[in-house]
Amino acid sequence: MQHNRRIMDFIAGSAGGAFGVMVGYPFDTVKVNIQTQNMYRGIWHCVQSTYKNQGVYGFYKGMTMPVIAVSLSFSLAFGTYRNVLQYLCKLRHGTPEARPATCDLFLSGLTGGVAQVLLVSPADMVKVRLQCQRVAFSKLTAEAPKPKYHGPIHCLLTIAREEGALGLYKGAQALALRDGPFFATFLTSYHIICEQLTPPGLTEPVVLLAGGLSGMCGWCVSTPMDLIKARLQMDWIGQRRYRGFLHCITDSVRSEGPGVFFRGLSLNCMRAVPVNMAVLSSYEIVMRLLKQTN
Repeated sequence: MQHNRRIMDFIAGSAGGAFGVMVGYPFDTVKVNIQTQNMYRGIWHCVQSTYKNQGVYGFYKGMTMPVIAVSLSFSLAFGTYRNVLQYLCKLRHGTPEARPATCDLFLSGLTGGVAQVLLVSPADMVKVRLQCQRVAFSKLTAEAPKPKYHGPIHCLLTIAREEGALGLYKGAQALALRDGPFFATFLTSYHIICEQLTPPGLTEPVVLLAGGLSGMCGWCVSTPMDLIKARLQMDWIGQRRYRGFLHCITDSVRSEGPGVFFRGLSLNCMRAVPVNMAVLSSYEIVMRLLKQTN
């Protein structure tokens, strides 16, 4: 039974991750552009500029690979979370079915978030490059910029050829420091909110509310590292600005002040509500279907 539950967590996590990407990708495109470019006056200006220059497609550029990668990475994150949580419950309480303590939930979420970075980092690099390439190249030429990358696979191969395999993991340190605390906060908050608010016989509305609120909690913790990750990934054209992870942090604070770390927080929170509603409701629905067929 425990073995089947672990497999179901991997499958349900995969479905939730893929659905979440499709719901939140336009928000993510705007957020990345705001974090990495200084030409936008705000969220609405970025939305208008993207639509004017690239149309609706501009909001979904580079989505194919993230859907595949996030599907796999969420499968790994939720599967790892469940396995570590059951191990901690068995270690501390003698049975994997025991009620987990808050620290068990937090450590399990942290482990799941860090584990999935190995899969998500290359796809995230491709996503950021495709989302921002036109704006980045337009700074170097007065002519209409020609895109360097022709699609996700071409982008992946070009980065590997020009920057080496490790180029696909540029910003991975910041990504791990973003996703570990995010999943820890997200899943712990979700569990606590569901436990506190779920009355007998009611599940779906609380799942949606808990998903939205816990996603906002997660991004409040993770937005600073999200910005550093995006800047390291976009530091690839012309003169390199950052010498590494720590230099990116100190240079950003020195040139733009501490508030720079929360650039994009409002958009992350706006995005978190529909995305995490989609992720966790999909996860719960798939888990229920799998339990019925098992």
